[in-house]
Amino acid sequence: MIKKVSHIAIAVPDIEEAAKFYEQQLGLKMSGVESVPSNKVKAGFIPVGDTRIELVQPESPDSPVARFIDKHGPGFQHLCFEVDDVGAELARLDAAGVRLVNKTPVDGAHGCRVGFIHPAATGGVLVELSQPPDA
Repeated sequence: MIKKVSHIAIAVPDIEEAAKFYEQQLGLKMSGVESVPSNKVKAGFIPVGDTRIELVQPESPDSPVARFIDKHGPGFQHLCFEVDDVGAELARLDAAGVRLVNKTPVDGAHGCRVGFIHPAATGGVLVELSQPPDA
C-alpha cells in the first residue's frame, strides 16, 4: 500500500554543483550524500516538507543514471512512493502482469529496500517503490 511520495529524483552529472541552485536560490539544504552501490549512483537528499528531492549522480558509466543522462540529459529521473512492504507490492504487480525493472527488492539509500516499475507500464515515468528500514 502506498503511504506517501517519498522523493522526486533528478539525474545530475555533479551533485555538489546541482545542489548549489537549491541552496543559493531556493534556500534549501542538502542533508547529505551517500553511495548506492546497487544502482551505481551517489544520492543527495534535499528535504522539502514531508518529501525530498533526490539528486542522483552516476558513479559508473554503465549505471542506469549514466545511460539516462546520455540519452535524455540531466533532469527528472523518477518518482518514488513509500510503501509498507516493497516485496509484497512487487509480487502483486508482477502477478498483475505489470512490467518491472526489479521483481525482488534491492538495497537503496538510507537502508531502504526498493524496486522499480518500468516506465513502459506507467505512461513513461520510472516509478520507485521504497520500504524504509523501520517498516
